[in-house]
Amino acid sequence: MKTPIQPLGDRIVAKKQEKKTQTASGIFLPDSAKEKPVAAEVMAIGPKVENIAIGDEIIYREYAPTELKIDNVEYLVIKEEDVLAKLA
Repeated sequence: MKTPIQPLGDRIVAKKQEKKTQTASGIFLPDSAKEKPVAAEVMAIGPKVENIAIGDEIIYREYAPTELKIDNVEYLVIKEEDVLAKLA
């Protein structure tokens, strides 16, 4: 999927992962009870990004990214240093 955003420098564009609205036991959670997701899928990387590739699933600092909504899709712009881990 091509993104409408091309990151510069050491920035990463990622797409937020969908939030679960139901627990394993079948209880539906209201929006106020849900945790803010800290995982995202990398959609584009800047030219100075070294350790992350497009398609990686990353864990990032909760308040670090800049959030953008384009065509009803929520994107995050994150500095590479704010990425804590890649999921295997």
